[in-house]
Amino acid sequence: MKKAIATPAPTLEGSAEERLRALRHALAEAARAGGHAEPKLIAVSKSFKADDIRPLIAAGQRLFGENRVQEAAAKWPELMAETPGLELHLVGQLQSNKAAEAVALFAAIHSLDRSSLVSALARACDARGSQPHLFAQVNIGAEAQKGGVAIEALPALLAEARDAGLGVSGLMAVPPLDKDPAPYFALLAKLAARHGLSGLSMGMSADYDIAATLGATHVRVGSALFGKRMLI
Repeated sequence: MKKAIATPAPTLEGSAEERLRALRHALAEAARAGGHAEPKLIAVSKSFKADDIRPLIAAGQRLFGENRVQEAAAKWPELMAETPGLELHLVGQLQSNKAAEAVALFAAIHSLDRSSLVSALARACDARGSQPHLFAQVNIGAEAQKGGVAIEALPALLAEARDAGLGVSGLMAVPPLDKDPAPYFALLAKLAARHGLSGLSMGMSADYDIAATLGATHVRVGSALFGKRMLI
């Protein structure tokens, strides 16, 4: 029997301010329905230019996400200088040779998934004297094409991070496409609880409401706020 697919999250329309207001309301309602606190909204601005981002900043959004260190470094220093208090999260894969740049630029990194990155981040954090919040990315659907640590290898990765002096705040995952995300979100929450981790980075433009209902602490929403992405 084919599994039922969860209804996509509501489409948002209007100005940047109106979309942001509607999204925050939907997140608050979904979280309340699940008995959870409203998650933090990460506006994922990858591939969008500074002029596309400024309307959301003007509307009050302060937490943003980027997928690539190089792209973030090219546009965010100027935006951060214009508006103090902005917070930037890396929500894409991180190459080990970019660890020092990432530690300097991002307040949080959501893609810790392998031993080589643990070592690179530990060195970078030691050199800088500070550490961003870290989320271990889990390959929650055991998909060969996706990044993330395998579920069975998660305990070893967390132990390795701890031994290297890195604090891990939570877990991140992207469920398989075109499948009901709810069981995968529930599994991620179970894994986080098992390991004493409070952070749950889960939910995107198509399923942010489901993630909020199931206890997400951070949702990563791009196209629902910005519209169709530019190809770069």
